[in-house]
Amino acid sequence: MDILNGLLVGLESALQPITLLYCFIGVFLGTLIGVLPGIGAMAAISLLLPITYHIPPTAAIVMLAGVYYGAQYGGSTASILLNLPGTPSSAVACLDGYPMAQQGRAGVALFMTTIASFVGSMLGILVLVLFSPSIAELGLKFGPAEYFSMMLLGLVAASSMASGSPTKGMAMVVLGLLLGTVGTDVNSGVARFDFGVPELMDGINLVALAMGVFGIAEVVSSINQKREGEVKETFSMRSMLPTRKDWKDSVTPMLRGTGIGSFFGALPGTGASIASFFSYAVEKKIAKDPSRFGKGAIEGVTAPEAANNAAAQTAFVPTLSLGIPGDAVMALMLGALIIHGIQPGPLLMTQQPELFWGLIVSFGIGNIMLMILNLPLVGMWVAILRIPYSVLYPAILVFIALGVYSVNNNTFDVYVVALVGAIGYFLSVLKFEAAPLMLGFVLGPLMEENLRRSLLLSRGDMMTFIDRPISAGFLAVSAGIILWTMFATLKRGMQRRERQRDMAEAA
Repeated sequence: MDILNGLLVGLESALQPITLLYCFIGVFLGTLIGVLPGIGAMAAISLLLPITYHIPPTAAIVMLAGVYYGAQYGGSTASILLNLPGTPSSAVACLDGYPMAQQGRAGVALFMTTIASFVGSMLGILVLVLFSPSIAELGLKFGPAEYFSMMLLGLVAASSMASGSPTKGMAMVVLGLLLGTVGTDVNSGVARFDFGVPELMDGINLVALAMGVFGIAEVVSSINQKREGEVKETFSMRSMLPTRKDWKDSVTPMLRGTGIGSFFGALPGTGASIASFFSYAVEKKIAKDPSRFGKGAIEGVTAPEAANNAAAQTAFVPTLSLGIPGDAVMALMLGALIIHGIQPGPLLMTQQPELFWGLIVSFGIGNIMLMILNLPLVGMWVAILRIPYSVLYPAILVFIALGVYSVNNNTFDVYVVALVGAIGYFLSVLKFEAAPLMLGFVLGPLMEENLRRSLLLSRGDMMTFIDRPISAGFLAVSAGIILWTMFATLKRGMQRRERQRDMAEAA
């Protein structure tokens, strides 16, 4: 099926009333979650996972995807008005967005971020449409050895390129892999690591794990954060209109940001946060007057917004085409597809064209909905920022408990989510990121399956991973990333010791 016919099939699927309804629900909730600081798309998607059991697969994935890219739109609102990022990728919007608000230009900043988000998203969708078929066609040539090596590369990249310590990132990946081994072995039928608990014979519930580490842990962490400031602005459409100079200063940075975001979004382990910060750094580097940045430069807001929204769209390229999630959100999306009995990968496009192309077309429809939601309804989003956190967070915890119970009607899952939430909170206090854990948990069973299949076909010969050129290439890149990470860690340690020695000598 060529791209044009695929888009026509997708248009028919995406325009179904139930798909449109859940697309709207997804983008609306995504914007709401993005506006509210401290919750994030991961917690929202975790909360909505139980609902996906009761609706058609296409509508379910469209809704979850809408939450993800909708949160990218809403995340900049709190950044600009309160200097509190609604999502991690929106943190860079604080640097110039908040100074614009202090200068009385908050409406212009909100308007331009919406336009930049729309441009970045739509061009990101174009990249998704153009490159996914080619990548899927290449993926058809992959065997079990290539899939195992590629998944290993994804996990190594995700842990090494995380914002925290690479060592801690790898530790969380390993923990996720270990948790993925709990349950009945598919090949032998033997229960593994269930410790005599019958409920663990089917493995740890994905929904309970996600809700624990991203729902409860994030809520408890956010409660402890000190919140200052109050939104007092009122907005009219006239106050939001940018000047001709604003447009002139924003068009090229938006296009550059889109290119950067499209590139980083498709890479495993990078994602929207790195794309937005990198885009900001590029704009500051090439600016004629870098001193404007941090004081309300419009391109310091539009370029990163275009980058993180483009990255949110292109993150679906490896997930849908190869079945390899690039970040924790995509891991949850992959888990949602598997819950519905759908195996993402090269065959998804041919076996389930309505879902694949319907999802892509729904991205465009969802972004148009987001334009409608974000421009005229700014006043409503601002009013939501005034909701007391003492009311908001207890309600979220109740929804988490109800949601995880509704999956299997099993109180054991509620105990699991409470335990995982407590562990997740302490891990976050110790600066261990939860995202690599989710990647390891979702990819672990798939990696094990391809590893054992490869060894079965090669009669136990480990050289099969080296003899196959593509597999060997993935393993070589993985080894290079590990060596580079080790070198960078040792270098930082030496520099830190030198600074401490210089300070001791100066004292």
